[in-house]
Amino acid sequence: MNQLQSYYQGKRVLLTGHTGFKGAWMSEWLLALGADLVGVSLEPNTKPSLFDQLDLSSRMEHHILDICDSEQLVQLVKDIQPDVVFHLAAQPLVRYSYNNPVETFATNVMGTVHLMEGIRQLTKRCEVVMITTDKCYENRELMEPYREEDPMGGHDPYSASKGAAELVIASYRRSFFDPAKYGSTHQVSLASARAGNVIGGGDWALDRIVPDCMRTLAKGEAIFVRNSRATRPWQHVLEPLGGYLALALRLGEAQDNARRGQVCSGFNFGPDPEANRPVRDLVEKVLSCWPGTWEDGTDPNAPHEAGLLNLTIDKAARLLNWKPVWNFDSAIEHTVDWYQGVHAGEAAALTKTQSQISEYTELFYNEI
Repeated sequence: MNQLQSYYQGKRVLLTGHTGFKGAWMSEWLLALGADLVGVSLEPNTKPSLFDQLDLSSRMEHHILDICDSEQLVQLVKDIQPDVVFHLAAQPLVRYSYNNPVETFATNVMGTVHLMEGIRQLTKRCEVVMITTDKCYENRELMEPYREEDPMGGHDPYSASKGAAELVIASYRRSFFDPAKYGSTHQVSLASARAGNVIGGGDWALDRIVPDCMRTLAKGEAIFVRNSRATRPWQHVLEPLGGYLALALRLGEAQDNARRGQVCSGFNFGPDPEANRPVRDLVEKVLSCWPGTWEDGTDPNAPHEAGLLNLTIDKAARLLNWKPVWNFDSAIEHTVDWYQGVHAGEAAALTKTQSQISEYTELFYNEI
């Protein structure tokens, strides 16, 4: 049994956002680790959804609840009494945030506050990982990667809401969950995780480049690309999820408050530098796996989206012993393989998801 299995086996784990794309992959991995898993989220917002394709509602404790409902969320956390918390629930789309800024700030900022209030009522040990995004940083469109100590910011409502969420997390850590006071005034170890664009099978969201590609290719049509020059740190969804799992593990392992103070902080999870590629490269690699054509629809008058953004992951490597496993090509190949297999009826979504987790973790567990 490896370190992750030893840590998560039988743990009461609360996962918000479990009905989403990342949440469904995280749920499947935590179930494989033997966690006593409880999910809190809205209903899946796509049809199909990976959550439904994996039949997760019958395989874990499943609660439909809006994290903007403070009273119900605080009570649920009290009832669940989690050993570990992963907060993934969010409004995750930049372009959607321009049309729905109030909803975006309410979910991403106040939803974080409401969960923190629930955790603040706990009188037991709990390791907490709050997930935000690489877009939480004040993006100056520079070549240098962003480090964890760089200032928070955000041009669009989504990015600003995630920068604000990071400030909320830092405030709660300083005010209520100070690592130096662990064991005397509280038993909560709190960290945040910042990851960039993720790809992988089972993402059915609108207005995302990979699922848009997959839907278009399945119809035999040309892929329309709205911003071919935008550069992103592309990574398979399992990469940051492994980072979140490793981060909670290290929080739980901390034997003294000095070590705990190092890990109770923000961490970047991104790919190796070679995976910082423009959208054009992503699309062309997709087409090398699933033949088709694409059309460049770059619009200079479209709403602002970051053109250049990447992270340094030195801190995660040093303190968590975490590093990426799959490179750019491998991430895309596994993603396209998932969609092709399910689309052709050659494999069920559950079988394909479980087999890719197994393949990934054979390499990942050797590193942690």
